[in-house]
Amino acid sequence: MSENYTALYEQHKKAGASFTDFGGWQMPLKYESELAEHHAVRNAAGLFDLSHMGEVWVSGPDAAAFLDYALVGKLSAIAVGKAKYSLICNADGGIIDDLISYRRAEDKFLVVPNAGNAKVVAAALAERAANFDVVVEDVSAETSLIAVQGPNAEAILLSLVPAGQHALVTDLKYYAAVEVGITVNGAVQDLLLARTGYTGEDGFEIYIPNVDVAGLWEALLQVGEGHGLIPAGLAARDSLRLEAGMPLYGNELSRYVNAYAAGLGPVVSLAKESSFVGREALTAIKAAGVGTTIGQKLVGLKGTGRRAARGHYPVLKDGMLIGEVTSGQPSPTLGYPVALAYVDVEYAELGTIVDVDLRGKPEPFEVVALPFYKRQK
Repeated sequence: MSENYTALYEQHKKAGASFTDFGGWQMPLKYESELAEHHAVRNAAGLFDLSHMGEVWVSGPDAAAFLDYALVGKLSAIAVGKAKYSLICNADGGIIDDLISYRRAEDKFLVVPNAGNAKVVAAALAERAANFDVVVEDVSAETSLIAVQGPNAEAILLSLVPAGQHALVTDLKYYAAVEVGITVNGAVQDLLLARTGYTGEDGFEIYIPNVDVAGLWEALLQVGEGHGLIPAGLAARDSLRLEAGMPLYGNELSRYVNAYAAGLGPVVSLAKESSFVGREALTAIKAAGVGTTIGQKLVGLKGTGRRAARGHYPVLKDGMLIGEVTSGQPSPTLGYPVALAYVDVEYAELGTIVDVDLRGKPEPFEVVALPFYKRQK
């Protein structure tokens, strides 16, 4: 059993959460019903504890140039106040983690790695910073992160933001962040609010010191009650992100996978002038046609029957092994099974029918475009 607990552990216990180990943390899997939590996010709003995620500040005169070197994207091109999804890779092009970076000033960025990778990413950034005038500060241990996701998320946030700052919330674009006053324990506190998420819905993520997060959690549940807000756990988060076709590190992404096979080629900036870790390997991988003409490619699979595919189930074509499922389950929103899988590129065309070996019984699935679900704006 993991020994890491978020600052909201007691709140989750009181709410009747069942827990699971995730990335070395004890996290709420669900409260009452994972299906109810899933549908709440799609139709109203869900409240997530994401405090297992990491937070690493990168600051100094060379901050932008350093992140251009440390990550595969061109972070120097981000405007202040905006965010960018990127990858940190090994020299061989394997993915150490996928992460979001927020530019908070010309010389200051917040890098957010995944839970189980937070320490590894912080260490890799510190090591890569040797020749740059930057400071890498891992503040994960003292920082909490909570998310309000769903069509009612904005209205809920506005209930806790002073009227004079409402425009900061309503005008905030996707993949952007702003400092805004939020009422915590009866007082307005300036916090970092990001319009990002992992559910396929509109929503916000709030970065807050551990000592204050319980008060904000309770305040959000109170003001959100009339908007259908309920706490949601990792089970709903997983079904939501799968419907939205979003990869999960450890399932779709790993050190043995490269960006082109994973469909993340556009994230890699081979056009940027500077060198970056993994550039030579990724240039060669792209030139070889990985994910397009050779190797395997990540695809979406739609079940034509009722039975769902699960992670590590074999994918077959005419009885021949052509790949493996990475994530799969019944889609609560769509009403049929969906899955992500790596398959040989010659079987990755949309409309291709393959079989998934469901414990000895082949079940037909169709290769379909991602995401499976896209919200109506």
